[in-house]
Amino acid sequence: MRPDTPAENVDHPAEAARLERTAARYPEDAEALLLQAAAHLELAGDRPAATALYDRLLSSADALETPHLVRALKASNLWEYGHEAEARAIIDGVRTTSPRDPAPWVIVAESLESHDELEAAQETFTEGVTLLLTDVPEPPYSTHPLLYGRHRVRRMLGVSHDEWDTLADTLHSSHLSPSSPVSLDELHDPKRVWSLGSDNPAELEAEISRLRAELGAYREALSRPFPVAVLHWPEGELTELVGAYESLAVEYPSHEEHLATIEGSLRELAASGTPNLGIVTGTVPSYEAFAASEGASPGDADLLPQYATTLAARGRAVVWPPQRGASCWCGSGRGYGECHGG
Repeated sequence: MRPDTPAENVDHPAEAARLERTAARYPEDAEALLLQAAAHLELAGDRPAATALYDRLLSSADALETPHLVRALKASNLWEYGHEAEARAIIDGVRTTSPRDPAPWVIVAESLESHDELEAAQETFTEGVTLLLTDVPEPPYSTHPLLYGRHRVRRMLGVSHDEWDTLADTLHSSHLSPSSPVSLDELHDPKRVWSLGSDNPAELEAEISRLRAELGAYREALSRPFPVAVLHWPEGELTELVGAYESLAVEYPSHEEHLATIEGSLRELAASGTPNLGIVTGTVPSYEAFAASEGASPGDADLLPQYATTLAARGRAVVWPPQRGASCWCGSGRGYGECHGG
């Protein structure tokens, strides 16, 4: 789908079919592409077909990179067309497995919330926040929806703020535009729904201001469809790459220096306030195919950042820094805190 195509003009079934064809051409990206196809099918109202795609992924012989995410999306979709019991069972399973990725937590919690299961939604948001953010000094960008969702549900339940709610307020305030200084408490105020039916012009104007602030936040999120990604080469791939294209030895003097440069670059970006950071892992065959598609030589170092951006756009990026307790991004098998995060 072209990024400048208005949503109302999208032919969702056709876009889903195109993505399925693309997945057949690029099996290494099939998971990300089929998830996008399923989303288009849901938007088209063909929820059984979307479920079939989720089942296709879950029954695949290839190991999934995000199995918990696929199950969460399947549960949310099932509930929307009447399969509540099956959806609840899958949601319980996702919660029991305690995924380290925030996305499944957000999806199942929001599914519960959308069906007025507010207590269960709060419990789910809290489980995810506690698992992923306990003793984490700076919440990664990918965990912000967990905190915001939990804050929203708790406001609807009318419970008092706790430390996680305060953290959500602080994060939201740090991203406020001076022209739209609407606090998270205001955005999540349950009484706002009543103001939409008010005859008071002042109340309606205030609500329009709040809605504009929400729209601004959504636009900001949509402007970052994939992370700012740094390219990582495993040791064997880097040896093959430099051996085949000696001109790249200037970029990669050694594998150890390459890994140190990745971590250093990401820390500098984080310190400068750049959100939504990630890492993409390259392979020589994939890089050579990309160079051929661009009509360029793989030995051209200027092609490397373009390759990284393309991999990220195809859903290949993993979030940096890794979640607490996760393995290091470098592939050493050690925990991130004991390896490059130390």
